[in-house]
Amino acid sequence: MRFAALLVLLGVPLAGAEHRVIGLAQDGKTPIEVLLPDGYSGSGGLLLIGGLNGEDASSRDVRDQFEQSKGTLLAIPIANPTKSKLVFPPTGVAYRENAESHVLWRWIGMHAPDRVRVIGNDPGGLAQAVLGTPIAGIAPGELNRRRARTPRQVADELARFYGHDFNQLTYLPGMALISQVRLGNTAEVAKLAEPYLDPSRDALARATSLTLAGHMVFAELARRTKDTQYTKLVRAVGDLGFTAAGEMKESMPYHQEMSDSYFMAGPITAMAGSLTGERKYFDMVAKHFRFMDALVLRRDGLFRHSPLTDAAWGRGNAFPALGMALALSEFPQDHPERGYVLDSFRRLMATLSRFQDADGMWHEIIDQPGSYQEFSATAMIATAMLRGIRKGWLDAAAYQPRVDRAWNAVLARIGPEGQLVDVCESTNKQATYDDYLHRAAIQGKDERGGGMALLFATEMAGL
Repeated sequence: MRFAALLVLLGVPLAGAEHRVIGLAQDGKTPIEVLLPDGYSGSGGLLLIGGLNGEDASSRDVRDQFEQSKGTLLAIPIANPTKSKLVFPPTGVAYRENAESHVLWRWIGMHAPDRVRVIGNDPGGLAQAVLGTPIAGIAPGELNRRRARTPRQVADELARFYGHDFNQLTYLPGMALISQVRLGNTAEVAKLAEPYLDPSRDALARATSLTLAGHMVFAELARRTKDTQYTKLVRAVGDLGFTAAGEMKESMPYHQEMSDSYFMAGPITAMAGSLTGERKYFDMVAKHFRFMDALVLRRDGLFRHSPLTDAAWGRGNAFPALGMALALSEFPQDHPERGYVLDSFRRLMATLSRFQDADGMWHEIIDQPGSYQEFSATAMIATAMLRGIRKGWLDAAAYQPRVDRAWNAVLARIGPEGQLVDVCESTNKQATYDDYLHRAAIQGKDERGGGMALLFATEMAGL
C-alpha cells in the first residue's frame, strides 16, 4: 500500500503538514507517524499524543487540534496502532521488545518538544514518565548544547572515551585509534601498537575480516612515523590476496560473502599499494570489489548484506561507502581500475542520497523508513561523502548539504560522556529481512559507534 493512500485511510489530512514515519509497531509492519508543521525546525513546540491504546476518539481529537493550530503543534494521532503493551520509560531491547514504547520515547528525546500532552488513555504512563525524567538520556536543554559544539570539540570529547586500547586487532578500536593519531596522539597510539611489532607474534594467526581492517592503524602509523615495521604488517595483509607463486586470488579472504568486506579488505590492501609502491595491490582491490559486486550489489544500486536475503542493512551499505572512499583515496591517478572504483563510489553516493531522511539520518534498513535511524551507518556514509567532496569526486553543491544534515543529526546523538543513540549491535549475516529489522539499537557507550563518530568528527575538523 502506498504511503499517501495509507494516510488517507487513517484519516490524516494530506495538505498543510509534513508526515513522517517515526517507527514501526511490534509487528514490524504497521507505521507510527507524526504530523509536523511546515518548516519544522527539528525540535521544540507542543507535542500532542493520542491513540496510545489504538485508534480511538483521542486520535480524532489530536488530528482536529493539529489542523486548527495552523502550524503550531506537533502530533502523533495513533501512537500505538496495534494496541501493544506500553511501558515508560521503556524496558527491554530496543526496538526488538516494546517497540512502540522505544519508538515514542526516543523520538521525543531526540526532538525535545517543549511540552508533551497526552490525549485520552495513557496505559503506559507516558505523561507521568516525561515529567522530570531525562528522555532517552537527554536532559532539558541538552540538545542545544550538543548542537553548538564544533567538530573539534566533539572529537576531543569522544577521544576521552574511545581509542585507548588495542587489545583486539580489529577495526572496532582501530577507527578511534586512527582518529587519535589525527588528533596528534601518535606516540600514545604507537605505544598501544608496540606489542604487534614483536617478530615472534603473527598478527594474522587467527585473522578475520575485522583483523584485516584493524591493520589500517599500522598504515596510519607507518605514514606518521616512517617506521618500516608497520609497513611490513600492512604488506602482510595485502599479500593474502596472492598465491605463493604471486598470482592474484579470486578475492581477498575472510569476506564471508558479506558487504562488510568492501571496508574490511579494500582500504588496507590499497594502503599496502601506497606504502610499497606496488601496483599489484591496487589490481587486487579492484578485483575484490568486482567479486563482491557479483555477490551483494542489488540492481537498484543498494547492497544486500549477504546473498541470504535482499535486506539493505544500514551498516551493510555504509561499509561499501566508506570502504570505497578510503580505498579510492590511495589509488594512483593513472591506475586503469581507478575509473571503475570512482564510478562505483559515485553511483553508491547518488543512490544513498535518495534515502537520507528529513532529520539527516540513514536507517537500519536503508530503504525502510520505519526502521530505526542508525547512528554508525549515518556517520560512515557522511564521512565517505565528505571525503568525496574534498577530493573532488562529488559535487559540493549537491552533497555538502547532506553532510551538514548528517553532522547535525549525529551531533544530537552524542552525549557528553561518549553516550550514543541507536547504534546497531554487532551483526553477522542474518537469514531474514526481519532479523535485520530487529537488530538491537544500543543507547550508551559503544566502541564501534564511538570510533565511527570520532572518524567523522576528525574528518569534519579537517584533520
